[in-house]
Parts: sequence; structure tokens; C-alpha cells
Amino acid sequence: MEQEKWKQGLLATFLVAAVPMLYGQKPLDVKVQWGKTDVVSKSTPTLQVVVNPPLRPGQPLGVAAYKAVKELGADYVRYVPWLPYPKLAVAELEPPTAQKTSWDFSLIDPMTKDFLAATDGHSTILNFSTIPAWLFKTEKPVTYPADPNEVTWHYTQGTELQDPSGKELGDYYARLVSWYVNGGFTDENGVRHESGYHYKVPYWEVLNEVDFEHSMTPQQYTDRYDAIVTAIHKVSPETKFVGLALAMPSHNPEIFEYFLNHNHHRPGIPLDMISYHFYASPTASETIDNWQYSFFNQADGFLNTVRYIESIRKRLSPETRTTCDELGVILPTDNTPQDNVPPPAAYWNLAGSLYAYLYIELAQQQIDVVGESQLIGYPTQFPSVSMMNWQNNKPNARYWVLKLIKDNFHPGDKLAATNVEGRNQDAGSVAAQAFVTPSGHKLLLANKRAWATDVTLPDADKASVVAVDGESGDGPARSLKPEGGKLHLEPFAVAVVSW
Repeated sequence: MEQEKWKQGLLATFLVAAVPMLYGQKPLDVKVQWGKTDVVSKSTPTLQVVVNPPLRPGQPLGVAAYKAVKELGADYVRYVPWLPYPKLAVAELEPPTAQKTSWDFSLIDPMTKDFLAATDGHSTILNFSTIPAWLFKTEKPVTYPADPNEVTWHYTQGTELQDPSGKELGDYYARLVSWYVNGGFTDENGVRHESGYHYKVPYWEVLNEVDFEHSMTPQQYTDRYDAIVTAIHKVSPETKFVGLALAMPSHNPEIFEYFLNHNHHRPGIPLDMISYHFYASPTASETIDNWQYSFFNQADGFLNTVRYIESIRKRLSPETRTTCDELGVILPTDNTPQDNVPPPAAYWNLAGSLYAYLYIELAQQQIDVVGESQLIGYPTQFPSVSMMNWQNNKPNARYWVLKLIKDNFHPGDKLAATNVEGRNQDAGSVAAQAFVTPSGHKLLLANKRAWATDVTLPDADKASVVAVDGESGDGPARSLKPEGGKLHLEPFAVAVVSW
């Protein structure tokens, strides 16, 4: 049944797919120079976990999702409680008075503990990105739903802090971190709150998707970063920090010039890592037969942005590392009444192929962390970005592509010179990168097109292959066997060839 649905989803692209077949398309030829190393990889593949109600304890989708996270065993997994659910993301929702404070972790703790259990033994990046609204000057107090599961997109208001020094802001985050690191904290009135937790926080990311055009200037962000980092460092000296978390990095090149200049920071403030994001976003008039082109064209634009940002980073702060910690696709139907209709089944393979392509290209640029977004989406909450099938509680093809890459490729692998040869209009349809790994020679292939393609391989008779494609559906990568020196790649397939 799943296979039939997937095939039906490709009917719209039949004529496009038929063209190369009708003219007797020749196989693409993958050429590898194993002895020539282009670059040594620094890239760790991982994912983002965004807090939403299905991740609350006992929810079937959340239980299945965290099982998938644990089995993945990735490092640098990013955890983001954020603004649509204030009660699940903000630990002090009301301003303190002389009589009492509103500190409350009763809804936040169970979700955070489940995340930390699922990632136990691996590094994480925590980002409680939503600042309490009362820390800002607003015309009237900001309200929020009494129901923690009710969505609100209006909690974040105000641009000017009540305390321009940033001390109140830093104190909030220091107490939040102390709750998880130091067994508790002392509140604004001198009252001790005990948690009993003594977790490690390897990385803390400071804020998320800041709007530098309207809500904050580069200097304001840098000042707030410094205030938060200074305060957290006092209670968790071993924690490292991630800055910026830009949604649209190409729109704000000046922030990189400003933020990465150490002269703009307080003395001793570390710039351990910067982060920024990319989502392909087709227009409403496009269908999957257009998406196969627009996704990768937009990705190429993003990769040019990465090159530009990297040139700034290497010039101003070469010791700073980089994480692209939100990579995915947002369809125009997301968070509209139309998003309760799932995209074509082949979409998940296409989105997986896009991530594989980005991993190849970012590994070539030696980006440190390549993070796929996000663990759980569902109707009303960016369903097209999900790595879980919210209808059957199974990981979808986007997850299985990430697992395929994570299980086979690691920092330290040598990227061997790789070329795909064929007719000009066809050669770019398959992305390929060879890796020399501690466990042998491997080749990562991503079919970027809605038609099946054959590729010739070096020493094909000695190769073993696993692939995520339409036939594997919501299951793990399946084994393939090259025949006659060729490997058959289904539409949007991602494959790892090993020798």
C-alpha cells in the first residue's frame, strides 16, 4: 500500500520522467580518484528537536520520536523550547514581586528530561530561545494561553529591555541553567529552589531567529549575547556557546561582520560557534515536478551564502566553528487549513535527497555541524518539516536519510576527488561524493530527480549498497545490488556504496 501511494505521487511527473527514457538515457559514470583528497571532513550530521505538545510525556508520537533519537545516537542534537507554547518554554512567566516569584518548571522538566535521556552520552545544544515577555517594555502586559497545548504566535513582544544593562536578562538564563546544572538556584527574593539535577550543558545557543531588520540591531544582539554568556559562565563554566541562529543569513551579512569582531564584545567573551539556517520554500503554484528543481536551486544559493559567511569567519574569528542547525523545506501549505493534507509520498524522499546534497556540499566546505530540521511536525506545526510520520508514528524518509549518513560518515573522513560524467543536462541530476573512512571506501549518492537513473560504479562487483527510496518508505535503508557494473537509483533515492 505504501509503495502504491508513493508511485501515485509520481504520476504528475510522468511526462518529465519519460523524456530521458524515451531517448535511451545512458548511465551516468561516477569517477573517483581515491588517492586524491580534496578536503578532510569536519562535518557531524544531526537534527533539531523543537518542543511541541506531542513531545509531552506519554504521547505516542513523542515516545516513538525519542526512541528514534536514541537509536540515531547523534551528537550536537539541538533542543529548542520556543514561543508558540509559553508554558512549555518560559520558566518565569510573570515578573517577580517583593512577595513572590513565578518560577515553574513543572511542565518544562518532563519534556527536557525525556530529551536528555534520549541523547544521553552525546553532546547537545540547548536553546531556550523565548525571553520572558515581562523583561521587555510593552504597552500592556503580555498575555498567554492558560492551556499549555494551545498555540499562540503573539507572546514575543517588545524590542527594548526593561533593564538596558542586560543584567536581568542574564540573571534569568543563569537561574534557568543552574536549575539543570547545579541542583537549583536562588531567586530574586533570596529564596532557594531545589531541583536535584546535575546535568551537563555542553552548548548553549543564545536566542533564535532574531529579526535584525525590525526587532534588534547587530549591536543589541551582541550586547545581549555577552550578558547571557557572562551570566551562564558563572554558573556553568564548562558550557560553550552558539551565537546568532539566523533564519535568513543572506539578508544580514552585516551581523557577521559585527558579531565575529572580538572588539565588539566584552573582554573574554568566547565565540565558540555561530549558527544559521536554510529552508527551501517553493511558491504556492509549484508542484513536485517543479520542486525537484527549485529546492536544489535555492540550496545552491544558500551554499554561496555559506561561502561568503565562511570568508568573514575565517578573517575575523577563525577559531569559531559553524553549525547549520536548521536545514529543511517549508511548503507554502504549512500552518494553513490546507496542511492537513499530506504532501505526495515522494516529497519525503525529495526532502531527504536535499539534505544529503547539503551534507555533501557543506562537508566540502568543512562546516562543523549539519543539522536537519526537525524531529516532529504535524498539521498546524510545520508538517512538511517533520522527520516523523505523524499518521503512523514511524520515522519517515528524512529521518532514515539522516541515519544512513550518520552511520557511515564522520569528521576526519577524507573527501576523495569525485566526478559524475554524462550528458550535460543529466550529469547534475545525481550528487556524488566519495569518502575514505576508517571502515573503508564509501560513496554517497543522491538522486535529485523524479526519475530513476542508472550510474556506473568503480569495482561495482565488489560493492555493497544500502538506499533510502520510495521502496523503503517509512522503513530503514534497504540493500541493493549493482548489476552489470551499474547501480539503479530510484527517484530521489539516497544511497551509500561501500567497498
